[in-house]
Amino acid sequence: MRKIWGALCFYLLSVAMLSACSSGHDTLKYGTPPPSDPPLQSADVKKRAAIRLQLAVGYFQQGQFKVALKELNDAISFDSSNADSYGIRALVYTEMHETALAEQDFLRALKLAPNDADHTNNYGWFLCQNGREKQAMELFEKVIANPAYTSPSKPLVNAGMCSLKMKNDFLAEKYFSQALRVDPGNVSANLNLATIYYQSRDWQRAQYYVNRLVKADNVTAGTLWLGIKIAHKLQDVMGEESLAVQLRRRHPDSDEFALLERGAFDE
Repeated sequence: MRKIWGALCFYLLSVAMLSACSSGHDTLKYGTPPPSDPPLQSADVKKRAAIRLQLAVGYFQQGQFKVALKELNDAISFDSSNADSYGIRALVYTEMHETALAEQDFLRALKLAPNDADHTNNYGWFLCQNGREKQAMELFEKVIANPAYTSPSKPLVNAGMCSLKMKNDFLAEKYFSQALRVDPGNVSANLNLATIYYQSRDWQRAQYYVNRLVKADNVTAGTLWLGIKIAHKLQDVMGEESLAVQLRRRHPDSDEFALLERGAFDE
């Protein structure tokens, strides 16, 4: 009798275990799924967004605009309150010639950060490039008037370039000169002033500004050619020959060197 009872207990226990195992399997297969991962906390979300933004900036600087755009879209999906993500995406769209999308993002960035000088300056340059110079100049002046802005030469140079687009050389000269007071080595300001004075036949002043650039290791063919033309006007034979040697050595395949070979100083 004890043997029968013992066998029965073992059988019932085995059935119970099988039933439990079968029940567990059915729950995993047909019941509610296991709980998902807990939602990301706010700090984690912002960290992920910041990483994506940083990657996007790197890709943008390398000219990989489509990859940068993907990273920026991910950054915004994590954190839609970061003005920088929209501001950088606006620059990417600008490079991709998506003008309407670029302006939309510039405005989003400025809505989130209305006093951000970089976004204001970038939007101003965007407007200037798209035929809205007057509106652009208002934004440049706003940034220039901001004493806390750490890169004051940027809006000054942009205002100078925009003034040239408006055919106002006098105003451009003013902005470029202001830019050089805060950043004497600014390449764009020096080159544009040299060009303005060359076109107004003020050869001496033109040479002063171009000479600040021609000694740089990364001097362009255009800058050297301008220096050569100025020296030619001044009958500065030694200066002209010295710059011609540089142009021949640094940029032998350039259009500017071809002009030099033809002696086309007035083209």
